[in-house]
Amino acid sequence: MAEVKILPGIPDDDNREYLPEKLKNTDIVVNENGNNSIVYPKRLKEYREIVIDGVEDTWYEYVPDTYDAKKKTPLVIGLHGGLMTGWGHAVYTSWTLAADREGFICLFPNAHEKRMWANYGVFDNFDPAAAPDLPIVQPPENIEENHDMNLILALIEKMKAKYCIDEGRIFMQGMSMGNIMTGQFARQYGDILAGAAGSGGPCELKNLFDKEGNIKNKAGHLAIWQSRPEKNGLPPGKEYDEFEINKKNRIYWMKINACEPIPQIRIIGEDNFAFYKGEKADLVYLDIKNRDHGQTLDEAFLYWDYLFSGTRRNPDGTITHEKSKIERTGDAFGIAMAEGYDRAWYKNQIVPLHTKVVRWNKLKYHGLNGKELVRGSYLCVPLSFLADVFQASYEEKDNAAVVEMSLPDGRKLQFARGSIGCVIDDTVRSMYCEAIQREGELLVSVEWFAKYFYGLQVSECNGVTYITDHFADLSTFMADLIKDLFKGETI
Repeated sequence: MAEVKILPGIPDDDNREYLPEKLKNTDIVVNENGNNSIVYPKRLKEYREIVIDGVEDTWYEYVPDTYDAKKKTPLVIGLHGGLMTGWGHAVYTSWTLAADREGFICLFPNAHEKRMWANYGVFDNFDPAAAPDLPIVQPPENIEENHDMNLILALIEKMKAKYCIDEGRIFMQGMSMGNIMTGQFARQYGDILAGAAGSGGPCELKNLFDKEGNIKNKAGHLAIWQSRPEKNGLPPGKEYDEFEINKKNRIYWMKINACEPIPQIRIIGEDNFAFYKGEKADLVYLDIKNRDHGQTLDEAFLYWDYLFSGTRRNPDGTITHEKSKIERTGDAFGIAMAEGYDRAWYKNQIVPLHTKVVRWNKLKYHGLNGKELVRGSYLCVPLSFLADVFQASYEEKDNAAVVEMSLPDGRKLQFARGSIGCVIDDTVRSMYCEAIQREGELLVSVEWFAKYFYGLQVSECNGVTYITDHFADLSTFMADLIKDLFKGETI
């Protein structure tokens, strides 16, 4: 296993071309739309040959120097985004770096025509005026005649003949249009893959379900990873509900893989993971906070470390998940709640609350004309729930207008309805907002409680608050997923 090294490059920060040709075979690095390239890999080799249909195609192979021709070796196929190339996918991802560390081989083919994959449904009813410079490629009606699909199949066979490829560990990953092609390939020929991953926009629903809502799929189950940049947006000329299409793309593979409806949730920095265990194969859903359309430089390592490293397709077609480099487990400590719900997320499951969570504004009144200013807006949750989470003693008095608690470290707390003060041992400290009472329960700001007494990380997005013991930044689509769990809408 080789040590991972990122080579220093010559920044071309003034250049914002999508894929500058001058980068090829140099040490120039660029930052395009927040997507950083790496230095062009020295071992990346270009091939131009007639493989099928009597026409020439181009692809790139990356073989690490640790490759052993006598040892079965995994193969990763990377599919570039629209208007890009195979070498572009190699430099805008970290697949070659991961290959150096793990010893697998990478294949990066070019789309045959106009640097655009022959994907179905992408340009149906497309208005060219929405993107006049965008080349349009329409696939043949019969998918068996799709040159790009057949090229990938042929290249896989070529790689198996040329190298000692482990046929049970062939993986595919794509970005944007490459993501759509990856999904298209997985639905048609995924039974030759162990896993498939994609980043960027989701697949249009008409390619996944027929008019009656039945699943359209020929190849069956395989390990799936879906990355959804939070700020992905919509492609030119497209209109749809991002929340619905992301959700139904996820549900599509949950059904095929017979996944359990409740995931394990893990949020590390900007990476919001939902790990679904499947009877036939597992699914990973990743929402990336504050990221635009594209893929993050570290995604190749995430795919490999969390999923591909332990995944295999067996000769009988079954998928097995052995121990991966990083276990797909939820946060050991993580709680989530949202306004208006009498449920919370705790210990990677849904737990009931005695009353609904309330969003409460701290108001500042000033002047004689009745004006007011909102100085803060906080989620107030039952103290009985906080006592359970933090293993504190809990005692109600005066019909729950007063609550007394003792924390495990010995600190004694007292709260009273309508008061912003919290008694801590023999002193008083102000909370974010006053304690409120609902349905016989005393509620306080969960943000204040978690930060003040335990110094925990608190993140809020779209009405959902997530609290954990490490850096975590809750994202839009993960917040939506959590609210669906509270609603009981899981699959």
